[in-house]
Amino acid sequence: MTTTPFPPPTAKQPASQPAKSQPRLPARLHADTVTLGYDSRTIATGLSVAIPDGAFTVIVGPNACGKSTLLRALSRLLRPQAGRVILDGGDIAGLAAREVARRLGLLPQSSIAPEGITVAELVARGRYPHQSFLRQWSKADEAAVAAAMQATGIAALSGRLVDELSGGQRQRVWIAMVLAQQTPILLLDEPTTFLDMAHQIELMELLADLNTEGRTIVAVLHDLNQACRYATHLIAMKDGAVAAEGEPSAIVSAQLIEEVFGLPVLVIPDPVSGRPLIVPKGRPGPAPGLAAARAAPHPPVPAAAGGTPRPAAPGASPQIPEPHHD
Repeated sequence: MTTTPFPPPTAKQPASQPAKSQPRLPARLHADTVTLGYDSRTIATGLSVAIPDGAFTVIVGPNACGKSTLLRALSRLLRPQAGRVILDGGDIAGLAAREVARRLGLLPQSSIAPEGITVAELVARGRYPHQSFLRQWSKADEAAVAAAMQATGIAALSGRLVDELSGGQRQRVWIAMVLAQQTPILLLDEPTTFLDMAHQIELMELLADLNTEGRTIVAVLHDLNQACRYATHLIAMKDGAVAAEGEPSAIVSAQLIEEVFGLPVLVIPDPVSGRPLIVPKGRPGPAPGLAAARAAPHPPVPAAAGGTPRPAAPGASPQIPEPHHD
C-alpha cells in the first residue's frame, strides 16, 4: 500500500493566497431530504445538502442551527429519522463501519482519550480501518502516523501521555489521528477549538493544502472570516435549513449575515486575501430585557421616619431602607 506524505509546514501556501475555485465533480456525499433530531426534539426537516467533491466546504450558522447535527448525520454517527445520507451512490447506513472509516474521517466536537495512552498510540489508532487479519501493522502505517504528527507539529510529543497535554495540544493530537486515516473525505466539527491564533491559521493552511491535493474537506466553523478566507464552498444554516450556499465571494453580504446571525455588519474586502471580511457594528440593541428594565419607572427613595419621600434619580437603583427598631 502506497501512501502520500503530508507536505512539510514550510511548503504551505501562504495565507495571502485566496482559496481557488476547483472543478466540481459529482457529490460523493450528500443528505437527501433528511429529518434530523434527538429523541422527540427535531432539529431539521426535509434537509438536502450536497457536499461538492474536491471542495473545501465550511458550514456556518448561529448556535443550535443544526451544523453539528448535519455533520453527525453525514458521518453516520446520527441516523436520520427520515430520508437518507448517500455515500458513493449508496445509503451510508448500509455500509460497514470499517468501510465508512476508509472513505471518510471524522473529528467530532469533543473526544475523550483512553486513560494512560500516549500521543503516538492515539494517532496510530487512525490506521485501524486499514488493519485486518491478513494485513497487520506495516511500514506504510508507520509512515502515515509519522506524517500526520509532523503535519500537526506534535512529533516531539509522541511519547507523552495525552492526559498531560494542554487543550490545544490534545486537539492537534486528535486532528493527527484523523489525518492518519488518509481518507479522501475529512469531516471536522469546530477543529480550531482550543487552538491559539497561530495554530488556528496553521491548521487551516494544512486543510487548504490537503484540499489542493484532492481531498474533500468539510468543516464546521464559528469564525466567519476564517470560513470566508479558506472555503471554496460555504453553507450558511439557520433554524435547521440552508439559508445560502456557494462560493463565499458570491454569497456573503451584510444582508445575509444579519438575516442568519441577527448582527449588523460591514462586509469589506480582506486586505490580505481579497475575500469577504466581516466587521461587526455591534449588537442590534440592548440585551433582552435590559431596555425594558431601564424604561420602567423607579420607585421613590424612602426618606427617614417622618420625612417626605424623594423621587429616585433617573437610572438609579431603588434604595431599601434599613429596618427601624422601636
